[in-house]
Amino acid sequence: MDDLLIKYSQLSDIFDYLSIGVMVLSPDRKIISLNNSAEIITGYAESDLRGEYCHHIFLDPLCGEKCVYLEAIKSGDKSISIDFEVTDQTNENSSITRIVSPIYGPDEAPLGCIEVFQDHSAFKDLLERVRHDDRRLKSILDHLDIGVLTVDRGGHITLFNSTAESITGFTRSEVIGKSCSKLFGKATSQDLLLFKETIAGGQPRSNTDGAINTRQGQPIPIRANYMALKNESGSIVGGLATITDLSLKYQFNSEIKGRYTFYDMVGKDPAIQKIFEIIPGVASSEATILIEGPTGTGKDILAKVIHNVSPRANKPLVKVNCAALPDNLLESEMFGYVKGAFTGAEKDKPGRFQEANGGTIFLDEIGDLPLALQAKLLRVLEDKEFYPLGSRKTTKVDVRIMSATNQNLGRLVREKRFREDLFYRLNVMRLELPPLKSRRADIPLLISHILKRMSATRDTRADKFTNGAMEVLLNYDYPGNIRELENIIEHALIVCRDKTIERSHLPLALQGGIAAPVPAEENRSFEKEIEFSERTLILNMLRKHNWNKGKTATALAINRTTLWRKMKKYDLTSIGRSN
Repeated sequence: MDDLLIKYSQLSDIFDYLSIGVMVLSPDRKIISLNNSAEIITGYAESDLRGEYCHHIFLDPLCGEKCVYLEAIKSGDKSISIDFEVTDQTNENSSITRIVSPIYGPDEAPLGCIEVFQDHSAFKDLLERVRHDDRRLKSILDHLDIGVLTVDRGGHITLFNSTAESITGFTRSEVIGKSCSKLFGKATSQDLLLFKETIAGGQPRSNTDGAINTRQGQPIPIRANYMALKNESGSIVGGLATITDLSLKYQFNSEIKGRYTFYDMVGKDPAIQKIFEIIPGVASSEATILIEGPTGTGKDILAKVIHNVSPRANKPLVKVNCAALPDNLLESEMFGYVKGAFTGAEKDKPGRFQEANGGTIFLDEIGDLPLALQAKLLRVLEDKEFYPLGSRKTTKVDVRIMSATNQNLGRLVREKRFREDLFYRLNVMRLELPPLKSRRADIPLLISHILKRMSATRDTRADKFTNGAMEVLLNYDYPGNIRELENIIEHALIVCRDKTIERSHLPLALQGGIAAPVPAEENRSFEKEIEFSERTLILNMLRKHNWNKGKTATALAINRTTLWRKMKKYDLTSIGRSN
């Protein structure tokens, strides 16, 4: 027997594991080998068929009265696939998928063929009962508020309900017949391994910390349960998975606890993906990190993500905005002071570095740190110690330092406004977040992500945008970056009373048409425009309901406390008293 045919015969054991039948034929169509699955499907033993002519045994039942092997050679096809029904020796009907592939030698001469066939009868039978015999069951599966999908023994998706479509963004037609790895990712994925183990062993499994890929390639958190599907004789014919979207629960917990994990950042732009790839390595190290990027790009969120996946995750993350505090208060806030350090210092007060001991300190707007404090910060970086204000004794701390800036620190160094030695100590690991207008492909992902997050913490019905509204959002340049996008969506959620956000629900500055780029210096006027629209809406609702705060809050889908706070903010309480 030719060596090449022997190699194909040795593959039979592998196919057996997948319940796929394999038969290898010689050039003259004699049967060389038949694996165990092929014996079960055909009803014949290999010992009875070895050396027999294939067409003498199977021409009618498996081949449909014609030799597919000879047809493939004649037509030059690499393989031919056919589906048909067959009745075996025990008069049982089987649904067979058969692939015939001629084997050619180096000189292109045919050496024989390998025939692969799989019996789908049991699984097809199960699905037919769902699809036809009991339409109520199919209807129930399709209307469950939990995602349901089924696969055959090979892991190919055979059923995909409406909720699964909603969770992933895939339609049935896009996934039916495809490998479930399209949803669960790489072969090393925990969920994919659990699903395969369930089908192989029959024992149900679950994963409360799973993930599934959406149509946009974004992983979302899920809770999944896996079980094997069996036919009436008890044989495993596939598997069933139920998936629950944990995005809203996760977003709610993030909002309440102020904690962030990898899922709080989304993006498929190459620059963002590169950051995602290096986050685990960066987080596990003790290197100082400098995050650069324009205002509103999410530098503080990135810092929180890194802290939360680092070994210091269970320790404090303390943020200091170097631009928000006056120079004369910044030193005492950062490094603390002792009793008697200055008038009014009646007791020792620890600074932010002491509060962050064991954890991470995040120095935002580091470019605004005064030169006098830069020298003190350098000592902390080098010696892990400093003098609190008014103290003669050093205080030791164990902190990791992350900093962020929207300025060019290299330029500040050249202008002698930032210490060069401090710059190099901070710049061990530099991460740069691009402006939103340079990652337009991420805007749909961010809109969906922000909408889900905001919906999780407020009573709102809106869950999608019209095409007109999306057109405006996708073509705007966002000088305020992600923060501005968040403000726009929040504005729309306040104005919108329906399930769908329309173009008219967007801020007035965007409604006139697809907005042109807004210069950075006009950001303040845009924010004022949002506030004006919100104030007008609240005032109109109050007048409509005769200043009844309960009815107004209900109409606006906010609670009374929020309404009262906004009334005070927009000075509407005095108007209310006069009515």
